[in-house]
Amino acid sequence: MRAMGNEGEETEPYAQFPPFRVDQEVAAVAAEDWGVVSTAELLRCGLSHQTIATRRRAGRLHRLHRGVYAVGHPNPPWQGRFLAAAKACGPTSVLSHFSAAALWGFTDLDKDRYPDVTIANGGGGHHTGIRVHRTTILMPRDRARTQGIPVTAPARTLLDLAAILDDQPLRMLVRRGQGLRRVNLRQISEVLARLGPRRGSARLARVTASGPAPTQSVLEDIVLDLLIGAGFEHPDVNKPLRIDGRRVIPDFRWPRERLIIEADGAAWHDEKIAREDDAERQALLEAAGERVVRVAWTQAVTQPKQTLARIRAAGAPLAHRQSASH
Repeated sequence: MRAMGNEGEETEPYAQFPPFRVDQEVAAVAAEDWGVVSTAELLRCGLSHQTIATRRRAGRLHRLHRGVYAVGHPNPPWQGRFLAAAKACGPTSVLSHFSAAALWGFTDLDKDRYPDVTIANGGGGHHTGIRVHRTTILMPRDRARTQGIPVTAPARTLLDLAAILDDQPLRMLVRRGQGLRRVNLRQISEVLARLGPRRGSARLARVTASGPAPTQSVLEDIVLDLLIGAGFEHPDVNKPLRIDGRRVIPDFRWPRERLIIEADGAAWHDEKIAREDDAERQALLEAAGERVVRVAWTQAVTQPKQTLARIRAAGAPLAHRQSASH
């Protein structure tokens, strides 16, 4: 026997599908997954295809992709959008490429870009609103999970992006990943060796050949490129020092010369408290025998020649000097 709902619409028998229990199950799944659920998850909660359709018409479920819904309202957070895209492409799919880079914090989120999802072994079909990539190799070590979202591991993310990015933007992502301690050179070397020659592998190997450079801001990337492009030795990047029991992390440092370059980004260093902290750090470094050259955003971007002249005058070593001494 079936019960009749509003306007004569049939509903599932109350005894078979207690509505409060079903609602609790759906809410629990949505709460764990950024407010998005798949058809398979709704069926496991006790809904039928008919009741799913009924809830869609009632505005309780909002379709994001084929077989994936937002619960309660149509605008989940961007993490929910990412997870919805992965769910739509199947249980073995993962966020990848630019979406993975944003999820790991290597780059800023581009809300106008469709989510990137990689599907293994040619599975899945066309999905409107999703940028689908396919691969024949997606090993367990290439997969990870962060913020509850399946995603390519950081090193695999960089390798995938190496196939479509030029050297400079790829180098910035690699540096940012190192700075966030999401990935290191050993992990990058491992994925290059394991997956062998493929599109982008030579580029990724090339941009990491100079060693670790874990930058933490766009300005640090700009200053480091300026230093290397001008022929200076590759400095230590964000390598901690211990001075009088205090841990200090210079942006760039040449240990032999005891010379430090500090990149003063406007987003941080224009604050009064930040300026006071900078002055205290500089006094501490100089008291320990270090010399500090500060480079502001406008100096690095609009006055590169003058900035390099200041750094050269401070005694920054040229790259050929070390090799010439051997």
